[in-house]
Amino acid sequence: MPRLVRLYIKHVLIGFALSGVFVALLLWQNVGNLRHLLLDLDMGWVALFMLFMFNGLVFAGVQFAIVIMRMGQEDEPPAGGKRLRLPAQARPAPVPAVERRDRHGRQGY
Repeated sequence: MPRLVRLYIKHVLIGFALSGVFVALLLWQNVGNLRHLLLDLDMGWVALFMLFMFNGLVFAGVQFAIVIMRMGQEDEPPAGGKRLRLPAQARPAPVPAVERRDRHGRQGY
């Protein structure tokens, strides 16, 4: 099996494991009375499965994206080149103030 596919499967499984932990914490803390809604109702298991699956998709995608982004080369410190020096005393540029009037002749800002 190619290394990238193995890496993908591994981190998707990690993402779904994180989803299981997250859903378990939601039920344990009873956020928004979610435990009652999911465990006491007739079709609550369907909602529980959907909550697990959709969170699993999100966590797996994020987990895999983090791994892929961390695979890049290490950034090297900048070397060479010259840095432009700023003037020792920067002076403000004068900007002329113009009085504006609207179409009715009133002063506007």
